[in-house]
Parts: sequence; C-alpha cells; structure tokens
Amino acid sequence: GKNGACNVAHKNIREQGRFLQDVFTTLVDLKWPHTLLIFTMSFLCSWLLFGMVWWLIAFAHGDLDHSTRLQRDPGEGAAGAPAGFVPCVTSIHSFTSAFLFSIEVQVTIGFGGRMVTEECPAAILVLIVQNIVGLVINAIMLGCIFMKTSQAHRRAETLIFSKHAVIALREGKLCFMLRVGDLRKSMIISATIRMQVVKKTASLEGEVVPLNQIDIQMENPVGGNSIFLVSPLIIYHVIDKNSPLYDISPLNLHHHEDLEIIVILEGVVETTGITTQARTSYLADEILWGQRFVPIVAEEDGQYSVDYSKFGNTVKVPTPSCTARQLEEDRSIMDTMPLSPKGTIRKRSVKLKPKFTIS
Repeated sequence: GKNGACNVAHKNIREQGRFLQDVFTTLVDLKWPHTLLIFTMSFLCSWLLFGMVWWLIAFAHGDLDHSTRLQRDPGEGAAGAPAGFVPCVTSIHSFTSAFLFSIEVQVTIGFGGRMVTEECPAAILVLIVQNIVGLVINAIMLGCIFMKTSQAHRRAETLIFSKHAVIALREGKLCFMLRVGDLRKSMIISATIRMQVVKKTASLEGEVVPLNQIDIQMENPVGGNSIFLVSPLIIYHVIDKNSPLYDISPLNLHHHEDLEIIVILEGVVETTGITTQARTSYLADEILWGQRFVPIVAEEDGQYSVDYSKFGNTVKVPTPSCTARQLEEDRSIMDTMPLSPKGTIRKRSVKLKPKFTIS
C-alpha cells in the first residue's frame, strides 16, 4: 500500500508455538491496546500469585489465628502478637493484607507496617524469589514499551514519497520517475533505495507465480543504490530492454492492469543509530504517462529552500505514446514529436552559502 503496509494475509499457520519461542518480538509486534493489557496483567497476576503465597505462609504458621485472638483480646501481647509469638510477616490479618504486602515487596515501597521476620526461612526464600521475578518482569515489560516507542518505522513517518510516479523522456529515453524526500533536518546515513515490480507471471512450463518480484535497476551517478537525501530527489529508472517495463504503454496504465511497483528506502537514523525503512507502492493507475515533476528547490537569500507544497506536482511534457521497445526500434518517432523548451540556469546574483559545512 501507499503507507508501506503489506496486503498479504497469513492463514492456516499450524506451528503457532514458534511465536512463543520469540516472546519479546511477539510482544513488540502486538498492537498498543494488547501490549498495555499484557503489561498491566503481568504485574497484577504476579502480585496476586505472591499475595496468595504470603497468605499461605501466614496460614501455615498460624499467624492468622493469633491475629484473630489478638483482636479479641488486645491486651494479650505487644507488637501485634501474643506474648512469645513471632509471626513470619508482621501485620498479616487476611488475604487483603497479604496482597498489599506482595505489592510492597515487588515494587519496593516499604510503608513500614509489614515486614518479614527471621522466624520462617520459607518466607525469606519467597522474598528473594519475588524480588527476582519482579526484576525480570520489569526488564521485559519496560524493554517492550521502550522498543515500541522507538521503533524504526516512527522515523519513516517523515520520509515521504510522491503520490504518483511518472513516465517521461529523459536524455531521449523513457524513464520511470518518482520523488522522495526527508522532512527532518537530521540525516539518514547510508541511505539506499531499491525498486521492485510485483506482478503475476507464468513460466514456460505453465507454473503461475502470483507475486513475482523483479528488481528494477536505478540510474545513479554515485553507483549502486546509495543516495544522499539532503534535499528531495527524483529517482528514475531507464526503461530499456532489460527493464520489466519495456512493453508498458499508456494503454496499460489502468486499474485493471496487474502491475505494482514497490519502492523501499533504507538507512540509519543519525540521532539514534537505528536502521529504518520506509516503503510505498505504485499501482498501474498511479503512474502518470507524459508528465514530470515540477522543480521545488530554489535559491533564496543566499541559500537553497525547498517548497514541499509542490512536492507531488507534475506538469505535462511531450512524450511518445508507445512502448520503450517501439521507441527503440523506430527512433523516427522522436523526430515527429515536439520538444519542450529547455530550462535555463539563472546566474547567481548573490553568494550562496555552502551546501555542507564541516565543523
């Protein structure tokens, strides 16, 4: 889709246990309501579980019976217990007080009314186990929340693509073009971009491939697929005999045509060092034939400015209404086609600031 979402549904997955083998990634991939529900329930369940354990320890040691006797006869002893009796945990009268003590232990609140004594080694062992379990839950849940808030696709929200792609002449050849830009001032390091055509194909043996992926080579003076996204760039692909778009004409650019071009931009976020990826796609009816993007970078007050209000604007240009194959076989088509006037480069009347500075 335009937002990079994949329109593929995975059904009849029999080995569901594989998702549980990677619990952390499964939690991160969940939607926010489900993640927050699991976050809350993990703490509540651990508090209730250990609250029950503390209540059982108090019940087995007789702390609850002595507390009941003390309520009937307040003068029997001091410090909340009969004379000579030392409870495992002080001030445990019911499951409610045991639950409150469980919360105090796990989140290390320590109000001071309840504490573990040295009377019961089992209580000391439970205290150690609950602290360890609490630390593990905190690490997993807080790590999951942190990863969800700092996911790489958040940075991709400010990497934008033009709504439409265009096909027009460039240097006498038909080219598929799109525009990509970055709204933030922070750079995308080692940015690379690649394109793929996804369409239904059939082999000579009759095998049907519903989602065949074919790489599209980009024309890049730097070499490879690397780009320097300091300002919006027009990414283009020359439609030649090796291109999967070699036999595409304006008659094929309609919504019934089984054609989709996927664009993937990857790079490292300068501020966090996390690898991010932005994706978009262009269906056949989203490709405009015989148009090109209008310029949006201008010189103002000695520096370059970008007008993002014109980011996706296009203008019609003379373009032959034939396939790249037909144009290559019959170059006389170019002679009968009116050419648009070439743009002129205005001489600089002011001294421009350098595009990049090293501090």
